Amino acid sequence: MAVIKPMVRSNICINAHPIGCAKDTVRQIDYVLSQKAKRGIKTLKEGGKGPKTVLVLGCSTGYGLASRISAAFEYGADTIGVSFEKEATETKGGTPGWYNNMQFEKSAKAAGLKATTFNADAYSDECRQTVIDEIKKWGTKFDLIIYSLASPVRTDPDTKVLYKSVLKPIGEVYKGPSLDMMTGKMTDLEAQPANEEEIANTVKVMGGEDWERWIKQLGDADVLADGCRTIAYSYIGPKLSHAIYRDGTIGAAKKDLEARAKTIDAQLKKIGGAAYVSVNKGLITRSSAVIPIVVLYLGCLFKVQKAQGKHEGCIEQMERLFAERLYTGANNAADKVPVDEENRIRIDDWELDPETQKIIDGKMAKLTQDTIYDVVDLDGIRHDFLAINGFDVEGVDYEKDLARMDVIE
Repeated sequence: MAVIKPMVRSNICINAHPIGCAKDTVRQIDYVLSQKAKRGIKTLKEGGKGPKTVLVLGCSTGYGLASRISAAFEYGADTIGVSFEKEATETKGGTPGWYNNMQFEKSAKAAGLKATTFNADAYSDECRQTVIDEIKKWGTKFDLIIYSLASPVRTDPDTKVLYKSVLKPIGEVYKGPSLDMMTGKMTDLEAQPANEEEIANTVKVMGGEDWERWIKQLGDADVLADGCRTIAYSYIGPKLSHAIYRDGTIGAAKKDLEARAKTIDAQLKKIGGAAYVSVNKGLITRSSAVIPIVVLYLGCLFKVQKAQGKHEGCIEQMERLFAERLYTGANNAADKVPVDEENRIRIDDWELDPETQKIIDGKMAKLTQDTIYDVVDLDGIRHDFLAINGFDVEGVDYEKDLARMDVIE
């Protein structure tokens, strides 16, 4: 028996609350169901023509989980998910994604939806074969593939070499403020520039090579439906964070992802399909929480967008991506997708609105330790950070002893 409290070090939470993770997954499902009713979207069983069979690579948290929830509960799609989680035991906790996946499957089953989740290394050919075998057992093909993998390491399936990604600037030293979300204390951080090997390794891990391999192998196995689309997720963000992000090692990987989208798109065009990169809004995630300047910027963005009535979390972003970009035809059929000049879907449109950025620039210029509560939505970013680990979720009794760590009830 134990009471579970968050264990946080330097914006990294090293534990998760099973009940809180499950409840936050249910909250996202409830949001999607409410949007379905508002928009009048029909599931497949109700005569809708949205996604039928969806593969989500990186399905357990953030944008991947939100995509899977949108596809399943708004459109009635059957889903296969892949993520690599630490499983819980009776006495030891698992990763947040392990609990999220458990709740997703439970809710999907209750709704009469088919859902299978593989706890596996999505970068491996063995995992690809497992997914191919499963979809063939289902006797159907994928019409949507979401690529939302984020990992610090990847083993090349051909050479078996392990590559590690780094978060570093390119070309010059980066200096900028950072924020400890739990204490509200600002510090100045310095990051040395990456060398050529580190840049190449980061692209190898977080670029588009693996995405391209997935689509090729699924195509070779003949499990892609006519008209199949695939979407990978990226981020651009404001000029303020470009030195450490968009123009740094992670940005180099994202640019590789965007370049490879064109190759994948050409392959899918042969079956009437398409590949897109969706540029999403910046949010507090397990990854973004450790990037200098980004947490401060996001706190300011949240404050401004909440005042505008335009703040979105992962589930709001993905629901809007599906309903207002991907499935806009009659009866929610796939239709022409609005894109920018680089063929990217822009669901970061509200974030990078020039007027919004102008307000943020004005506020960030006044940022000091003394003004932090005026400039940054500290409570908001702290809540989001805790909630992705199952803490600070409404309706959970955090003083209650948990008899087991491997259940969500």
